[in-house]
Amino acid sequence: MAQRFGIIWNPTKIEGDELRDAVTAAVPADTELMWWETAADDPGRAMTTEAVRAGCDVVIAVGGDGTVRTVAEILASAENAPALGIVPQGTGNLLARNLGIPIGSIPNALKVIAAGNERRIDMGWTRTDDAEVETGFLVMVGFGLDAHMLAETDDDLKSKAGWLAYVAAMGRAVTASETVDFHITLDGGEQQLLSGHTLLIGNCGDIQGGVTLLPDAVVDDGRLDLLLISADNVSQWLQTLRTVVWDNGIRRLLGGDDETVSIDFAQHLTGETIAVALPGPVPFEIDGEEAGDISQLAVRVQPGALRVLS
Repeated sequence: MAQRFGIIWNPTKIEGDELRDAVTAAVPADTELMWWETAADDPGRAMTTEAVRAGCDVVIAVGGDGTVRTVAEILASAENAPALGIVPQGTGNLLARNLGIPIGSIPNALKVIAAGNERRIDMGWTRTDDAEVETGFLVMVGFGLDAHMLAETDDDLKSKAGWLAYVAAMGRAVTASETVDFHITLDGGEQQLLSGHTLLIGNCGDIQGGVTLLPDAVVDDGRLDLLLISADNVSQWLQTLRTVVWDNGIRRLLGGDDETVSIDFAQHLTGETIAVALPGPVPFEIDGEEAGDISQLAVRVQPGALRVLS
């Protein structure tokens, strides 16, 4: 039976003719294709809504993490929503990395979509301060230094200098950190007072460079994982880096103990709902994109929110 595919693509990431040729070559000849470009004032919300109303069986997001997240927000809120296909064309491509979707090859990503193998994954939702609506996320949200210490380490430097690239990023982080005391409530329980400069809340935990920030995060377990970082000098940052990269990364890949290691400066928590109250505004990010300063944060998980082709 012929299917209808809707393609939501970011024209700043790829040439239209190249994409059309690749899609036409990858899908069955009787597939009906519908095309929508994102725009500067709409990264895909209206386009995805139209695709759902048009009865598309699959909606393919072609672009970076922002495009994928915007498309996913609409699909996760739609009744009888189409499946989500991803053709990663950004710099981070974090969800694609976590799902094992090919990066750097449009034809290979399209082959995954054409194969039609679906996986249900969770989606996170966050509401900040006095916002009237929630914003969705697929990978992680956070305040403070967030994933910048590692995720934004220069890829070219990583390929040439290896560990030295992370040390350089750590050095920038040391000078930028500012610890704050804040209140947190997990799953409606007792409010806790914690201290740190960075809090990550993630649906999945892998970032660029093969680094895993949240080793227990599973994209379909119905939970969110947290990492609180409070290192404030070179020695503490070195211990934190070792814990993230070695104890909870390489060592586990080599068949070591699967239990996540926490230290005083890098604590791991988990929950389905999280509420955070900060003493003042701090920088906030959603899936690696700046989202302004916040002082209040509410986060929840929507289990099995999306059917993803992966």
